[in-house]
Amino acid sequence: MKLTSFTNFALRSLQLAALKDPDLIRVDDVVRVHGLARPHIVKIVHELGLAGYVATQRGRNGGFRLAKPAAEIIIGDVVRLTEGPLDLVECFNPEKNTCPLIGVCKLSRALQEATRAFMAVLDDLTLADIAANRGDLLARIAPLEEGIVAPIRKAK
Repeated sequence: MKLTSFTNFALRSLQLAALKDPDLIRVDDVVRVHGLARPHIVKIVHELGLAGYVATQRGRNGGFRLAKPAAEIIIGDVVRLTEGPLDLVECFNPEKNTCPLIGVCKLSRALQEATRAFMAVLDDLTLADIAANRGDLLARIAPLEEGIVAPIRKAK
């Protein structure tokens, strides 16, 4: 299995938001910490906002934060959002299938089973799980954050 960079960046953006929760973080924070291209992160944050994973705030003091608790964000759901159907081979998609072996191919069945197992692992994983070692993760990114303006605290 190989996930797209879009999915990887989406998961990294959510992970950083979870580490900084409840602070508002900026797209530039994600860009700086992970060395990613700003236009990609802007698009990703927009998509995550539309899906209800992050709340965005526009303007000079804008940024984004988690829209719901990290424990309620299932990694498998994020992967489905960002990847769409995981059609490893053409026979996974009945609309595009031209394989004459459909229905009798053991390879297709094995790949379908492997895909289900892969997604089952991700369905058992939450954003809170991938941010659970918060101290270690923050220590690792601290040198990369030099020059980043301190996160904006959520108004109470």
